[in-house]
Amino acid sequence: MAPVITALYGALNAIFNIFLANNVSNARRKHRVSIGEGDHPAMLVAIRAHGNNAEFVPLAILMMLIAELCGANSVVLHAYGGGLLAARVLHWVGMPRKAPNVFRFVGVAFTWTAIVAISGYVLYLRFQLVG
Repeated sequence: MAPVITALYGALNAIFNIFLANNVSNARRKHRVSIGEGDHPAMLVAIRAHGNNAEFVPLAILMMLIAELCGANSVVLHAYGGGLLAARVLHWVGMPRKAPNVFRFVGVAFTWTAIVAISGYVLYLRFQLVG
């Protein structure tokens, strides 16, 4: 059976990642910075928003794929996939804001918690399959 739920959230997260990459390109053009962030805090924010997304989303989607291939419940997968995308958007919204920052905190906390939770679910499914 094809992993259609993971395909949906993988595609949505990939599009969001390209959106974040485009933000970096636009900031580079605006501030005339080809490498690094120069002396522009907005550059660093755009770079780190994209970089953080690129660092965590692949692991999250991989764990989702493994869960789906192991027979995960579709409601669990949709909750995880939708929550992950929402968490990444919250993180992006929070990146330019000063601390304390509820958007960034919730985005990071949910992303990390979701990865740990889906990993635990994968272990559970694995032991259900193997016995």
